[in-house]
Amino acid sequence: MAKRQRPDTPPPDDPSLVDDAALFRAAIGNVRELPGAPLPPARPRPRPRARMAEQDEAQAREDFRLGRGEGFMLDRGDALSYRRDQVPPRTLRRLSQGQYAAQDELDLHHSDAATAETMLRRFLAEARDAGFGCVRVVHGKGLNSSDSLPVLKNVVDRILRQRADVLAFHSAPAAQGGTGAVLVLLAKR
Repeated sequence: MAKRQRPDTPPPDDPSLVDDAALFRAAIGNVRELPGAPLPPARPRPRPRARMAEQDEAQAREDFRLGRGEGFMLDRGDALSYRRDQVPPRTLRRLSQGQYAAQDELDLHHSDAATAETMLRRFLAEARDAGFGCVRVVHGKGLNSSDSLPVLKNVVDRILRQRADVLAFHSAPAAQGGTGAVLVLLAKR
């Protein structure tokens, strides 16, 4: 069996190799640099948010909710439609198709705007206290309004958007009153 030969290492008393770094390089020999590990792929940056547009939109929604959106009025044939952000779009679609049974109804025909507002607020409070989930409000189409705009329809739209207990509402299907009535989905007490 052959003995392993050690590389020639000069005796430690050689003055040229006295420092440790030189000794190390002599013992290791020639080295080559290994290629570096590839960097992990950078995550794509998210798209910047349009903060000013979001603020403007939020302010417009708040103005409309508080009735300050004077330029916006519903016409006779317009459908009412609204849902809170936490309500899925599917729920609004089902409401518009009449898949929720109205548990109570309020008819505002032939009421003036102030009386209709009072009646609607009282009706919604009583419906919520009774634990109703869906109610129908008949406001009429506004065919007899003097200024050709449906007054009660706009009052109902404004009041329903303001109330925290209203989750969603949509004009009723034709068999339940069409654009002259609205189905309202109420939050649980």
